[in-house]
Amino acid sequence: MNAFAALLTALERARSTGRKLELLTAYFKGAPAGDAAWALHLLTGRRPQRIASGPELRRWLGEATGLSEAVLEATYAHVGDLAETLALVLPPPPADITAPETSLQALLEETLAPLRGAGAETRKRALLALWRAYPQAPRLWLNKLITGGLRVGVGEGLTLRALGQAFGLDPAVLQHRWMIPQPPSAAAFEALVNPDNATLHWAAPYPFCLAQPLRDGALPPHPSTAVLAEWKWDGVRCQLVRREGNTALWSRGRERLEDRFPELAAAAEGLPEGTVLDGELLAWAEDGPGPFVELSRRLQRKRVTAALQRAVPVRFMAYDLLELNGEDLRPQPLAQRRQCLEALLTPSPAPALTFSPRLDNTSWESLTALRADARSQAVEGLMLKHEGSAYESGRRHQSWWKWKLDPETVDAVLLYAQPGHGRRANLYTDFTFAVWDRGALVPLAKAYSGLDEATLERLDHWIRRNTKERFGPVRSVTPTLVFELAFDSAHAAPRRKAGMALRFPRIHRWREDLTIEDADELETLKARLLPHG
Repeated sequence: MNAFAALLTALERARSTGRKLELLTAYFKGAPAGDAAWALHLLTGRRPQRIASGPELRRWLGEATGLSEAVLEATYAHVGDLAETLALVLPPPPADITAPETSLQALLEETLAPLRGAGAETRKRALLALWRAYPQAPRLWLNKLITGGLRVGVGEGLTLRALGQAFGLDPAVLQHRWMIPQPPSAAAFEALVNPDNATLHWAAPYPFCLAQPLRDGALPPHPSTAVLAEWKWDGVRCQLVRREGNTALWSRGRERLEDRFPELAAAAEGLPEGTVLDGELLAWAEDGPGPFVELSRRLQRKRVTAALQRAVPVRFMAYDLLELNGEDLRPQPLAQRRQCLEALLTPSPAPALTFSPRLDNTSWESLTALRADARSQAVEGLMLKHEGSAYESGRRHQSWWKWKLDPETVDAVLLYAQPGHGRRANLYTDFTFAVWDRGALVPLAKAYSGLDEATLERLDHWIRRNTKERFGPVRSVTPTLVFELAFDSAHAAPRRKAGMALRFPRIHRWREDLTIEDADELETLKARLLPHG
């Protein structure tokens, strides 16, 4: 645990990617396999389940320090992070104390894991003993493990790159092995970094190829006829794997989904052995793709009923063929992979499985016109892919682009504000906005991103001077300010006061030129955004 805590402290202080890579590589070279397995698990975004709730921890902290609940709540509100609050407020251990030589694996598996589900008194005694045993620096990271709030400023790609450097592994091979989530263990880690291990699980997907966004009207540096143009579907990016008589459906977040979509598993039985398709999973209505919110109904169920399958039919829209008859096709040009894909799925083995149609790419003008019509097709814009491109992992290449529609916008009134977390704990950064409905303001959406630091500080100052009421951390403000919100789409939401919800709302700009009377009307929004509802 001490070495891992020292790594996290050093990573937090590092200011360059090169320095972070150096720190991670050195750690993986020297760590025991069990510790390295857990470190990899945590550094790539997996979080341990918390041991105790926030109120429990604050209550036990009060008992350990003698501080009142009001003082602790005020301290927590100021710091903004419970783990850091615990580390700062707890009395320092004796000067001569040294942290226990407990390994990271032993701490997580033998000390913390048995506490989950234990009685409150048992958990309290164990945590108080841990707090007394560790000095302040490692205690901070211990608290983050206890609260389940460990976040580290390194991405999965950088962590795997460091692991590859530590063990002399090709990053592409390591990424492919890492696509199958494994519970952290010494054996799993040793298999992952073994250069002679050529065995992959039958269900293993490939690392996903990602697209670069096109911004400010810039187009790819190629003739339009050199790119494959398709719709940018609004669904869930997936890989459909058919090997050894079995089918796996993987989301880009490495979640297995085939049990939720049995019709796709049945359709995949018509594919040759050793086939991997990359594509989009969509809710599908009779006349085209359905709204994402409908697909969410299927995604939220571990297993689905026949009635739900009938109510929300789906389609897998394939747009790339990564493996055929067990051969890895990724190094081949897209034009060749695409030709094989269309031959494979013509005719389609089932209605739920088809390929994404090509669009007219005779000129950039024709593609621009298609993009302008994308919203009427219930899609997000266009995908553009260079015909000669290989299928490369990640977004570092310059061969795939997403040309999304400009977002929808709404002018809305600020009603409520709430503080952020971490370094923004002292600023009001999370906001609720409303629109007019028959003379009254009705909450429509929450948004927190889109404003720069200077604007946030100015808005925070205004909120503190114009607070009407307080509800815990939330402040109700005088309805005076209007903001333009951007969002991708809208859908009916009968349980909400507004009767509709926005997808990915974010703050586009502060409309200081508008008064609240200029904010949008709910009825007008519904007519524009929910024409069929």
